[in-house]
Amino acid sequence: MADITRRLGWRHLRSAPTSHIRHHRDGGLVHDGPGIGFWYRALTAALSEIPVDDREESMAFHARTADFQDVTVQATVTYRIGEPAVAAERLDFSIDPDTGAWRGSPLEQLSTLLSETAQQHALDVLARTPLAGALVDGVAAVRERMTDGLGAEPRLAATGLTVVGVRVVAIRPEPEVERALRTPARERIQQEADRATYERRAVAVERERTIAENELGSKIELARQEERLVEQRGANARREAEEQAAADAIRAEAEAARTVRLARAQAEAAREAGEARAGAEASWLRVHGDASPETLHALTAARLAENLPRIDSLTVSPDVLTGLLERLGRPGARREPGA
Repeated sequence: MADITRRLGWRHLRSAPTSHIRHHRDGGLVHDGPGIGFWYRALTAALSEIPVDDREESMAFHARTADFQDVTVQATVTYRIGEPAVAAERLDFSIDPDTGAWRGSPLEQLSTLLSETAQQHALDVLARTPLAGALVDGVAAVRERMTDGLGAEPRLAATGLTVVGVRVVAIRPEPEVERALRTPARERIQQEADRATYERRAVAVERERTIAENELGSKIELARQEERLVEQRGANARREAEEQAAADAIRAEAEAARTVRLARAQAEAAREAGEARAGAEASWLRVHGDASPETLHALTAARLAENLPRIDSLTVSPDVLTGLLERLGRPGARREPGA
């Protein structure tokens, strides 16, 4: 929008570099160009402001494919007014001399022209394309057709418009159709996910089985080692018992031999002692056999005296002594030791 300053009956206009100003006075062109400034009288001036910057026209429209499916096309057309003088002649870009505002709506007219022209070319392409093809390759096809069609459109050239670029954002089917189309893909994705899950579970089960087999093998090997250890312990115990039994046998044999030798020695000693006592007895008998009765009586009395308890005093009557002597003097007295 041009910047207009008032000074008494005069006006001063200053435009931006992206705005092309055309000033007519009395039917003649006085000022013409972008980014200019000048003084003028409001009563005699006819002003036009044509934007020459790049502008974008966004559009969203419905179309029908070859298989009678409705789709929505989202596109953006970038354009500029390449010939401001031609555009000013075809559309009303006049502005108020006092405020600088457009008196009409030229940009809306340009928007309608571009939108309808672009939609015409897009609809022509989609009407011969089935839905599946439109969803897969429709964006490129529609963009190419819109670019070529807008570039060759005579109405745009006659209006002074230049199409800079065309972008087709998306081609979308109806929500129900889109959900129906997504179902097979979702099923495949779900199947792939399920397959991946099953494979992962199978791998996990296989790993668990391998781990269980390894653990079982370890337990079996451990049991075998324990069995060998038990056998070795049993063999060691048997060997120890056998060695202990052998040692006990040797010890018993040695003890028996020692006992036998001791018994033999004791028997030999007893025999020798018996022989010695027998010899002593024999000698004693021989000595006493050769002794006289009186001697024997005396020895007997002495032996009795040795074996009798201590007697402080003894009184022997003549009768007792006489009888005793008589008995001792008998010939059979020595053969009756109990008398």
